[in-house]
Amino acid sequence: MPSRRRFLAGTAVALGVTGAATACESVTTPATDALPQAPVVPAAQSPANGLNFVVILADDLGYGELGAYGQKLIRTPNIDALAAEGLRFTDAYAAAPVCAPSRCSLFTGLHSGHATVRENPWGPGGQAALTDRDFTFAEALRARGYRTALVGKWGFGPEEPNQPSHPNARGFDEFYGYISHRHAHDYYPPYLWRNAEREAIPDNEDGARRVYAPDLLETRALDFMDAHKEEAFLLCLTPTLPHAPSRAPEMGAYGDSPWPRPDKLHAAQVSKFDSLVGNVTKRLESLGIADRTVVIVTSDNGPHEEGRTDPGLFAASGGLRGLKRNLYEGGIRVPLIAWSPKRVRSGVTDRPTPLTDLLPTLAELAGAPAPADVDGLSIAPLLRGGADSVARHDHLYFYRNHSGRTPGSDAIDRWRGRRLAEALRRGDMKAVRFAPGQDRNVPDDRWEVELYDLARDPGERDDIADKLPGEADALVRLMRSSWAEQYERKPFGVSLDVVSRGDGFVVTATLANGSAKPWTGAGLELRVPGGWSVQVLGSVSADFVAAGGRLAARWMVTPTSEGGWVSCVGTARHAGVPVRYAASAHTSSAAA
Repeated sequence: MPSRRRFLAGTAVALGVTGAATACESVTTPATDALPQAPVVPAAQSPANGLNFVVILADDLGYGELGAYGQKLIRTPNIDALAAEGLRFTDAYAAAPVCAPSRCSLFTGLHSGHATVRENPWGPGGQAALTDRDFTFAEALRARGYRTALVGKWGFGPEEPNQPSHPNARGFDEFYGYISHRHAHDYYPPYLWRNAEREAIPDNEDGARRVYAPDLLETRALDFMDAHKEEAFLLCLTPTLPHAPSRAPEMGAYGDSPWPRPDKLHAAQVSKFDSLVGNVTKRLESLGIADRTVVIVTSDNGPHEEGRTDPGLFAASGGLRGLKRNLYEGGIRVPLIAWSPKRVRSGVTDRPTPLTDLLPTLAELAGAPAPADVDGLSIAPLLRGGADSVARHDHLYFYRNHSGRTPGSDAIDRWRGRRLAEALRRGDMKAVRFAPGQDRNVPDDRWEVELYDLARDPGERDDIADKLPGEADALVRLMRSSWAEQYERKPFGVSLDVVSRGDGFVVTATLANGSAKPWTGAGLELRVPGGWSVQVLGSVSADFVAAGGRLAARWMVTPTSEGGWVSCVGTARHAGVPVRYAASAHTSSAAA
């Protein structure tokens, strides 16, 4: 009768690895049935005295819609206070002028010429879901032992559980909110997702509007902080405010304003977002953890004009040219504020800072390794006060291919809103170019190229491409080199390969160090359902895994049931602190 054991076993392969061990360790576990979905492998132990992180992402909040960025009509006292006490960025950038590609880049640290998702769901090429190859900042922090949650809009389909694009599969222990784009357009949804389950909201059934989703999201976010106040945590709070439609339970302070109803409601949405931010920071203070928490507030792109909302009334772009969908500054420059009473310096910075910088920044602050092939650069030294030591980007790249358009954004583009477009900033010089259609591969001489000096002309009114053709050509060359049809990633973390052999399977696991620093004390642990037998083929650990190196292991597994999940946990030490990665595979998908 097969013994009911889970084994630490395998074969170390010398690929940047030294000190391979050959010991095999086993732990007794109860028998289990084949699992209907991938098993959840616990995160590493929470780091003692670790920093907490709260990332709050607005939806279509313009650069000029906060008082700290010049807003005069809409009241945002809570965020303005964070800007006054913390670090305000004047030149922060979303990676794209529409939601899905911008958010993909924010989570993965890859700009829109490298990221998996480069268009919205209704773009000409359709929206790609995230994949097992996508590594998010939640995965980076979870490997370090952080408890992680995403509350709000995720935005990457399909709208179903147990698939690689689900938040739970991309590093978030807890998820509550909207999976897909279209679902997120409903402020009074009949259901929201809680992890892998659709959770009904009976008060919103049959078109009723009794429960406002942002209120549910706020409650869930506060509950998460309450539950994990003694642990290091990452909370990513992504309400749909102030995205269209302009809906709010009440107009509040704007009810008597001499504006059209959509604008009153839009202003109420922005103020609702501000009150949400304020309630989060107040809760951090009441829990006594504000001093060890970094709060980041930003937006995914420029302001919208849908639903008869008038961004011009509010100067929502802050005097910049462009709206959501435009690659001019108003479409991609966004507010960015970092705040922590003890951890973030007070002041203002004009460093050009793309939101791709979040992944390496959070990883460095948490003491976690980050993939070396991301486009983002850590701004941790800048947050701490070391402005002179922070790395700066040589250039920033932006891409748009979006079939949807609105009258205002199309007019700003001079009726080229449906054309594929690119932009690139290097220093103060910025180029924007439009293809003749939606084919990026047409020759350069068929594109329309514009050039602006942002230091002299931040509103991008004076096209100087004819005056400086050499500079325009140089930026176009950088655009070409910034694009990759398929961006080949360096392996990072744990991967599994299952191949049928006789009555069983050969399982190969790889722990890849795709970071820039070596790991020590690396090991792999295989987990199988109870009752399955495992033949140990060799060693499982290594004293040293070089940057770019990997530890590989192999097992022969004989199941007692037709199919089931196998999981592997990889552990190592990065700069002296433990990290932990995991992967699972179902034996029914084994290659012959």
